[in-house]
Amino acid sequence: MTDISWLTARPIAHRGFHDLNDKCWENTLSAFSAAIERGYAIECDVHLTADGVPVVIHDDDLRRLTGTEGFVWQRTASEMAQLRVGGTEDHPPTLRELLDLVDGRVPLIVEIKGTPGHDAGLVKAVGRLLKRYDGQVAIMSFDHWLIREFETEAPGIPGGLTAYGTGSHEIEAHFSMLAHGIAFTSYAAGDLPNRFVSFVREKLGMPVITWTIRDQPAIDLTFKYADQMTFEGFEPDHIRVA
Repeated sequence: MTDISWLTARPIAHRGFHDLNDKCWENTLSAFSAAIERGYAIECDVHLTADGVPVVIHDDDLRRLTGTEGFVWQRTASEMAQLRVGGTEDHPPTLRELLDLVDGRVPLIVEIKGTPGHDAGLVKAVGRLLKRYDGQVAIMSFDHWLIREFETEAPGIPGGLTAYGTGSHEIEAHFSMLAHGIAFTSYAAGDLPNRFVSFVREKLGMPVITWTIRDQPAIDLTFKYADQMTFEGFEPDHIRVA
């Protein structure tokens, strides 16, 4: 079994160490550089461009982050590079640009964002890049149809389920993903505790990280029922962890 103890060793900067999109915006090379400087692990999001390139951006709709109309899947990688995030000098980086920047200095968790009808080949493209990357890296997704591709399209890369909810239907759906070789779970802190998280931690010894942590109550929930936090809006090394 692959050792992924590094996954929980340090707090994980949600979309990099940004300032809640004031001057340093999420999922930019500036935010990722700030996380590296502080020694935090990095969480990021990827979508697929029209020409099959994984690009680091949370939304498939370009309006909130770039002020332009349209969707990531309608733009080529070169067109995405011409856009600016939040009016800054930062562009939405490709996953390759992010990997070159991090260069193994801190762990990286890549959330693969599905867009039904427009994400064919996304897991394969991410897997191809990560197989050649010499650093601690994992992938995860909310999207079950993408998780089902992890073992075949990104073999050898630790894969995780991103999840939320406490309802019986949601929990049973989460349990079904265990058949697809997931190695960790990223769970919404506000939905802790629940029987799925308790089972994977206590029975399977699977690490659980939480999202998205912004205050002390969520920190306390994390370290009572999970193993590490994905945070934003504060400096974890400057706060109390119970």
